[in-house]
Amino acid sequence: MSKIRVCFLGTPDFALTSLKALLEDEHYDVVGVVTQPDRPAGRKLQLTPSPVKLLALSRGLKVLSPESLKENQLMVDAIHTWKAEVAVVVAFGQILSEDFMKLFNFGAVNIHGSILPRWRGAAPIQRALEAGDLESGVTLQKIVKKLDAGDILGIRKCDLSEDMNALDLHNKLAKLGAELLKVELMDYLRGNLAGISQDESHVTFARKIDKSEAEISWKSSARQLHNKVRAFVMGPGTFTNFQGKKLKIHKTKIISENTKNKDIGTVVDVRPGSLVIQCGTGHLEILEVQPESRNRMSIDDFLKGQNLKSGVPFQ
Repeated sequence: MSKIRVCFLGTPDFALTSLKALLEDEHYDVVGVVTQPDRPAGRKLQLTPSPVKLLALSRGLKVLSPESLKENQLMVDAIHTWKAEVAVVVAFGQILSEDFMKLFNFGAVNIHGSILPRWRGAAPIQRALEAGDLESGVTLQKIVKKLDAGDILGIRKCDLSEDMNALDLHNKLAKLGAELLKVELMDYLRGNLAGISQDESHVTFARKIDKSEAEISWKSSARQLHNKVRAFVMGPGTFTNFQGKKLKIHKTKIISENTKNKDIGTVVDVRPGSLVIQCGTGHLEILEVQPESRNRMSIDDFLKGQNLKSGVPFQ
């Protein structure tokens, strides 16, 4: 079988792992890459290429960076000249038209960061952790007009430990997604694998995370807060108000889940290296924080500059 000509569409680090896998696989020939335009980044807000674009340029690949591929016929026409047989889409960040997908003999496939049909949508990694899921994974699916509703070509699963955060899961799923391209995608292209339709009765949606969700409410349970902290590590983070300023919370640990106390949001225990707060239900230990305009630090370093005592409000 000759090499399969691939048009790759992706933008962030999650997509980078898949692009590397395709470039290193002798069965594929990546004939062009489509990625998001350069965006301002860093303190100086300099226009910065996406990780996918940087790799593609370093390999001498053709690269297009449209603001909207769906509304740019010139770009679509240019991609048509690449004569790709399949489009592989990984965290591209734009909606694709049906006309675009018809450019390819094998259509377009997508690596999605969940076990579909659970967590269709924009933030599957964060929402799975926030919900306290015990299992996650990646799905290789055919792309159809309806959001993340295409036939499933393959799934890779992984267990979620209590201390795994969104960055940990992101890196794990990126590697598993690359495996799907090496095995299941090739089986599909060879005609040895047919897609399986999704069970619509099990659909859940991973809506985009809004910055307004970042503030911690101590009325929530320790379990809910711990899950939110580890889920939002990948953005936008979580914070509480402390002495009139934002205090980012980077890492926590559940101490108890059933303890109740009317003094919600107060310090339960404080000692070198440990700060425990009363939640709506349960006790939550804060392990790493970041005061406003300062670097991330351990709770031990943070407490050296504070005079916190048990029973006082953490505010």
